[in-house]
Amino acid sequence: MSAEEEKLVWKGRSHQIVNFGPLVVSLLVIILICVASYFWSGWLGFATVIPLFYAGWLWLGTKLMVFEFTSERMRIYEGILNQKINEVELYRVKDTRLERPLWLRIFGLSNIILQTSDRSLPEVNICAVRNGIEVREKLRKQVETLRDKKRVREVDFESSDSEADGFEAGLI
Repeated sequence: MSAEEEKLVWKGRSHQIVNFGPLVVSLLVIILICVASYFWSGWLGFATVIPLFYAGWLWLGTKLMVFEFTSERMRIYEGILNQKINEVELYRVKDTRLERPLWLRIFGLSNIILQTSDRSLPEVNICAVRNGIEVREKLRKQVETLRDKKRVREVDFESSDSEADGFEAGLI
């Protein structure tokens, strides 16, 4: 499949709910600084800029992290000032897992975890995405289609290393 034929299968990003804990802590720090500046020095109120900057940085970092699945590969765009783009060929995806913890299910979100044979990115976590079941199924079908097309299969080799308990996986 040439680059001209590569088609976008899914594009999305994590929901901002992943920042809920740090944002609540930032809000509490802002409240404490405001109360402290009321009783002590009014200049202390300017310290609220620090947790506000931190909260804005978290929000922007999540907003700018984009996951993209094409018919051949997965791309992860991340970074605020400097952008980093990671790619994993879809035929290198060994396993997918969907996690739906209670706090994400409340918002209709789920985590998709991919195990890959890529050395630079052995595990990919796509946190807090909408329609996770559908996204995972699209990905799984595309991985199988690409593996059939490229005639690639995963095989497990028993490790010869005495310290290893499990299997090592490889692609043929």
